[in-house]
Amino acid sequence: MTRAPRLTVMVLAALAAASCSQRPKVVVYTAAEADQIPAYAASFKAAHPDIDLVWVRDSTGVVTAKLMAERKAPKADVVFALAATSMIALDQQGLLQPFAPDGAGRLASRFKDGADPPHWTGEALWSVAVCVNTDEARKRGLPIPQSWEDLTKPVYRGMVSMPDPASSGTGLLAVGAWLQMFGEAKGWDFMDRLDKNIASYVHSGSKPCKDAARGEIPIGISIDYRAAEAKTQGLPIAVVEPKEGVGWDLEATALVKGAHDEKAGRTFVNWAMSPDAMRLYAKNLGMVADPSVHARPPGLPANFADHLAPIDLKWTALNRDRIIDRWSRSYGSKSKNES
Repeated sequence: MTRAPRLTVMVLAALAAASCSQRPKVVVYTAAEADQIPAYAASFKAAHPDIDLVWVRDSTGVVTAKLMAERKAPKADVVFALAATSMIALDQQGLLQPFAPDGAGRLASRFKDGADPPHWTGEALWSVAVCVNTDEARKRGLPIPQSWEDLTKPVYRGMVSMPDPASSGTGLLAVGAWLQMFGEAKGWDFMDRLDKNIASYVHSGSKPCKDAARGEIPIGISIDYRAAEAKTQGLPIAVVEPKEGVGWDLEATALVKGAHDEKAGRTFVNWAMSPDAMRLYAKNLGMVADPSVHARPPGLPANFADHLAPIDLKWTALNRDRIIDRWSRSYGSKSKNES
């Protein structure tokens, strides 16, 4: 069961202005972190000052639900920085317009959907990490966990927060990875035991780490780059990559079928795969699609790639509704619908 769409229109003034203008306009639906969007907008504007952008931003699950609800009358021109698992689900519904962006040949194969032309293209990879507030852990006598299994121990009762997979791509990639790494029966058993230690499930993938950094919860299962960011800011955060492996997904971009301005939308997708855009992603994410662009934000381990679990994104995408339905029935009573 997916929550009702609750999108935040980030540039309302731009929407009003663009509606009165004859300039090309691209409506961009995105799950990118809000504090990253200004740099993306500035880079695109510098390259294409004649095109207006209207950003509509929310968490992965909400953006995905919004796109599906609008399938008969699309309002978005482009989907940007949305989880590849969601892109696969959208593509299954026939909502994406095939398009090969300029320079796609230089991108690593992991980031391509396999179709020719591709229906979506990945630009960067993010994973889940565990943020541990070392000050709070010391005060409460909590050991630093080293594995997912550690987090099921009674010592962590009420000490852990994680994102709700019904709304958060990070929550979904964590759950999907557990089910694939451990097998479905053992994966659900693991989550039953983990749930006993969960204080709350939250709307956003970044919130558990932000809360841990503020000392509101000792441990947050969260986005890797929020963990790295907190650590490099000097906050008392230990970044733990559990030894069993971590779930991951791709941030991906695609044209929406039935876009109002497909030409301008193609221009945006081309920019999203450009070297300039890749350098922006590399400031935040552990791996980008262009192998010539070095990416590893300070605070992530040097062997970041070694922690990525061998998972199948398509399996998660095709089983998404089933996974979310069972997860929500089993654990949704602890969910908090907050950003």
